[in-house]
Amino acid sequence: MLKNSKAGRIICRLLGEETGATMMEYVILAVMIAAAVTAAAIYFGNTAKNQFNVAGDAMVGNTATAEKRAKSSQDIHDKEATAAHTSADKFKKMTTQASEAKAK
Repeated sequence: MLKNSKAGRIICRLLGEETGATMMEYVILAVMIAAAVTAAAIYFGNTAKNQFNVAGDAMVGNTATAEKRAKSSQDIHDKEATAAHTSADKFKKMTTQASEAKAK
């Protein structure tokens, strides 16, 4: 009702329109979801591809190939897990040393 008069339109323009803010919130939300999906695809992409290949080989009867791929995939996963644990241990050691140095 305020927008029907000239003074009302001026006041709305000075105070700012709130209808655009709602759309901007949806855009921000969509960008955040897209970033999460992209990060998940990058992080889990090779693992998912390998698992689909193993399943496909097993379904068509190539069990020997499926077993080799599954073993290879597990070896890669184990190496990555070991590297992640090593990095976590280094980080924990560094933060402990930093907190001890700060306490002194």
